[in-house]
Amino acid sequence: MRVFVIAGEASGDRLGAALMQGLRQLRPEVAFEGIGGAQMTAQGLTSRFDMSELSLMGLAEILPRYRALKRRIAQTAKAVLAMRPEVLVTIDSPDFCLRVARMVRAANPAIRIVHYVAPSVWAWRPGRARRMAGLVDQVLALLPFEPPYLHAHGIACDFVGHPVVAEPVATPDEVAAFRAAHGLGAQVLCVLPGSRQSEVRRLAPIFGEVLRRFAPARPGLQVLVPAAPGMEGPLARLTSAWPVRPVIVASDAGYSKSAMFQASHAALAASGTVSLELAAAGTPMVIAYDMNWLSRLIIARMLLVDTVTLVNLVSETRAVPEFIGRTCRPEPIAGGLARLWDHPQEQRAAMALTMKRLGQGGEAPGLRAARAILDRL
Repeated sequence: MRVFVIAGEASGDRLGAALMQGLRQLRPEVAFEGIGGAQMTAQGLTSRFDMSELSLMGLAEILPRYRALKRRIAQTAKAVLAMRPEVLVTIDSPDFCLRVARMVRAANPAIRIVHYVAPSVWAWRPGRARRMAGLVDQVLALLPFEPPYLHAHGIACDFVGHPVVAEPVATPDEVAAFRAAHGLGAQVLCVLPGSRQSEVRRLAPIFGEVLRRFAPARPGLQVLVPAAPGMEGPLARLTSAWPVRPVIVASDAGYSKSAMFQASHAALAASGTVSLELAAAGTPMVIAYDMNWLSRLIIARMLLVDTVTLVNLVSETRAVPEFIGRTCRPEPIAGGLARLWDHPQEQRAAMALTMKRLGQGGEAPGLRAARAILDRL
């Protein structure tokens, strides 16, 4: 069996590696070609070029590379057609992957095309599902409520579980070691202002003002801030005016995020998949996020749901307080954090339900994804 697999970002590399492992478990003779990162390489893939060439976000980054990306799209489609795989698996990165898929479909309609990670048509841009119809044979969804949105457009879609359920959870001994190493007491708040400098620059001043309102009523409050690779310096500068000096934990400090989250009484976090990582650790959270005025205006007009926090969506509750756009202000965030700090029970139940619905305790998502692909071949 021959499979061509494409990933363009670190998250896709993780999904691709788990899928490759699952396919090899079910079909030991499988042969892979494609594009991926270190984790897919560890599973035996020789990437045709460095995956980082595709890890671009935003118009300002993409425009200077447009011609180079067009060449890579054509080269990749040519490589797929030369391999003639039973299946082409494209993982997320739709701007690149679906252009490759379109070229492959036009040249050889017999090659089955599977896209891993459903587009967020439930949140905005429902037209993306219509554009995928006829181009993609199957979609693998991370969230349990996504398949009906794709089925409505005639696209086969299987929920295969979210990779967060396969991540290791820190043991009590690992949590105790983390707490001891950082001298932590009972009142610990984990603050996550984002993984990109642009996010941190926008959110750090707001989160600092939240602490200015929240901390006085909680003497001895300690603040932890995990740092993405290369972000320790920027975080130190951008949090220097906070009323509570944070402990910035480097990504290579030897401790898992799970240990840090479990050592915290609660978290204040930027919107994103980190809400699921916090839920996996059982750490109650408040979510806050802001953007520039134009993005805020556009997204407000496009948004189809009343919450963007995945814990709320998957659990079908609104247990996680959320402050997005115009409501991302220190006063209401501090109030929501204070209420959560004293009464986390309802949210704990929603987090547990979320993890159960995402597949915790069941078959690993990579194996489920592999089985879903093979079942429809």
